[in-house]
Amino acid sequence: MTDAETSAPKPMWAIALIGLAAFPVSASLYAYGPPNWSGHALNVLLAWSAIMLGFLGGIRWGLESSREAPRWQRLGGSILSPIAGFGLLVARGDIPTSWVITGLMGAFIVQWLFDHSAPDVPARYPRLMTVLTLGASVSLAMALEQALRM
Repeated sequence: MTDAETSAPKPMWAIALIGLAAFPVSASLYAYGPPNWSGHALNVLLAWSAIMLGFLGGIRWGLESSREAPRWQRLGGSILSPIAGFGLLVARGDIPTSWVITGLMGAFIVQWLFDHSAPDVPARYPRLMTVLTLGASVSLAMALEQALRM
């Protein structure tokens, strides 16, 4: 297969990168922006992380449910990242922010591992998910550094 056959179409990349943009923007504002923006930026980063974990789980659900015989383990696994994201968002205030951020990073990485172990996915899927996971994780790591300083 050529690179063009295994890469996602340009509109798909554009939409994915637009969705990814909230991560570095909010993490940068939290870590380096004006102090009066910090709290709002952190709220955006954490909420967007939970939303995107739900989105990634939905992608996995959609890929699996389109099979003639969906595997219940893969369907069940697809709901774990949205549960993790929502649970960490709800736990905010009860556990340190650094733990919430670390948990979200972990959830993105586990979702990525789950996706990469999935059989029978389009060839473009792993590359696209790697870019999205990397962008989210690096942004969360930037926020984690700031949270540990506070």
